[in-house]
Amino acid sequence: MPEWILMATKRSSRNAPPAIPNGEVVADFSQYADAVAYVEKLVRNDFPAAFVAIVGSDLRSVERVRGKMSYARVAFSGAITGAWIGLIYAFLFGPAIDTENIASGSNGALGSAIFIGAGLGMLFNVLRYSFSRNKRGFVSQSSIVASKYQVQVPANMLSQANEAASKVEPSTNK
Repeated sequence: MPEWILMATKRSSRNAPPAIPNGEVVADFSQYADAVAYVEKLVRNDFPAAFVAIVGSDLRSVERVRGKMSYARVAFSGAITGAWIGLIYAFLFGPAIDTENIASGSNGALGSAIFIGAGLGMLFNVLRYSFSRNKRGFVSQSSIVASKYQVQVPANMLSQANEAASKVEPSTNK
C-alpha cells in the first residue's frame, strides 16, 4: 500500500500528541518570518503543505515592556471594559430599543447602561489593582522566541522540496 494512503488513513494530526517531527532539514533561518516565507514558496510551487514542519530550537521567553502601569491606566482600562459590558447588558436585558430613538439620541436607557457599566468597571479595576499584592509598575507582553528555525520535510520528499524551492517565481511587479 502506498505511503500516502497509509498517512491518510491514520488519525488526524490534530488528534496526535505533539512530537518533534522526523525528517530532513531543507533550510535554516534565524528569523521566523524567513522560515514562513520559505514554506510559502514551497507551497506555491505545489509541494504538499501537510508534509512541512517549522521547528524552532533554543527557545527563550521574552517579555517586552509596553508601558508604565498607573491608576489612570487601570481606571481607563476598566472603564472601557465596563462600557462594553453595559452595552451588552442593555441590549440583552434592557427595554426594547427602537431605531428611531437611537437615531434621535433620546434613548437614555442605552446611555445609562454604558455609563453605569463604565463606572463599575473603573471602580472594580482600581480596587482590584489596589488590593493586589504583587503590583508591577509596568505593562508587558510575554512571548516564546527561538534562536533558530529549521524547515523539515520527510526524507523521501527531500528532492521534491529542493526542486520546489529552486523554482524561479515570475515577478509580480507591474
